[in-house]
Amino acid sequence: MDDLGWRDLGPYGNRFIDTPNIDRFAATSVRFTNAYAACPVCSPTRASILTGQYPARLHLTDWIPGRKQFPTAKLLTPEFNQFLPVANKTIPETISTEGYRTAAIGKWHLGGEGHLPTDRGFQVNIGGTAAGQPPTYFGPLELPGISLKAGEFLTERLTDEGIRFMSAEKAKPFFLYQAHFTVHLPLQARAETIAKYQKRDTGDVNPTYCAMVESADDSMGRLMKALDDSGQAANTIVVFFSDNGGVRFQGNGAKPITNNAPLRAGKGHLFEGGIREPLMIRWPGVTRPGTTIDTPVTSIDFFPTLCDAAGAKAGRVDGRSLAPLLRGARMPERPLFWHYPHYSDQGGRPSGAVRLGEWKLIEFYEDNRVELFQLTDDPGEQRNLARREAGRAKKLQGLLADWRRSVNASMPAVNPHYDAAHSGEGLTGYEPSTPAAG
Repeated sequence: MDDLGWRDLGPYGNRFIDTPNIDRFAATSVRFTNAYAACPVCSPTRASILTGQYPARLHLTDWIPGRKQFPTAKLLTPEFNQFLPVANKTIPETISTEGYRTAAIGKWHLGGEGHLPTDRGFQVNIGGTAAGQPPTYFGPLELPGISLKAGEFLTERLTDEGIRFMSAEKAKPFFLYQAHFTVHLPLQARAETIAKYQKRDTGDVNPTYCAMVESADDSMGRLMKALDDSGQAANTIVVFFSDNGGVRFQGNGAKPITNNAPLRAGKGHLFEGGIREPLMIRWPGVTRPGTTIDTPVTSIDFFPTLCDAAGAKAGRVDGRSLAPLLRGARMPERPLFWHYPHYSDQGGRPSGAVRLGEWKLIEFYEDNRVELFQLTDDPGEQRNLARREAGRAKKLQGLLADWRRSVNASMPAVNPHYDAAHSGEGLTGYEPSTPAAG
């Protein structure tokens, strides 16, 4: 799903939005409590899923094409790749040698002509373009491979196409990248579903957004039923994920879209609300239904995991296969990294982060300020322990700097036209600095 928040689903504690199909799926899968997107915005995370590489190594660190530079901001954000680099193999390019049928259905947002799904190993592309969102969720609408009539709902139609692909050529194994546009802007859903949530409205979550989450749940239910009906469920791995945190505030909008609490902030931020994701995996015969895994994992891990399952060689990647973890084994602790040298539409500022065990450090590039949080006790990142745990903060900041050098991360530059009095853009989602505890 696109822009789906960590707390938007029943299995993650939501009691406001109806997600019965995803609730049932959670009961048959393993649920991760510390799963992360490799970036707080979409294109870089999608690139990390398909290649197993950190966005910083790919030099694809913002949504394509990225937001316009604010002329008096403190930093000039670096240029970045406007398509998925061709030198990096994708999942379908790697597993096609094992005889897999492959399809990308829905959002692509990793390049246009010459860089579309069918240029990157997928045999089928339905709906995928260079754009990050549809102009509308309702027909009439033309996208690659589909034409929606007036009144047709895009989420439902993409689900139809996913079912059609899964049900064809049952003798061959398949890889389906079902990448829904929902719940990304524009906020649109069927009127009767919106009306249901308007009656429940608390003012803290947009009713149309809630209806879009329910449409995603409907899709999940239909896809899983079709998989069961096809007779292929017993030998099919299903991964459910989102590409970044839920949008708390967009632009200078005064009203919230979703609430990621107890996590802080949302999309466009390296606080937990922007990068911690719902992740559920069902691997029949491997995962134990209804269990949870607390080990931190990230979207760069999907590529080696799926290659492992398909019997293909992943090659050199930043991620690691989660197969041992899914089978119940412990995995060695490792640091996870983020690099987002951009200003976001949701009020995020250029920054980097590292998590090691229960500790997470965020470094803000405008002033080199660091904030350190102990996530086990403080998942909302309210207590900055950088002063109290100065030695730990220094070690983690050093790890982050070493990692940036190792991937040749592009850094922002000082803006010669910086004007402190006029550097703000009036975005609603700005997060204040967190004072260091004594």
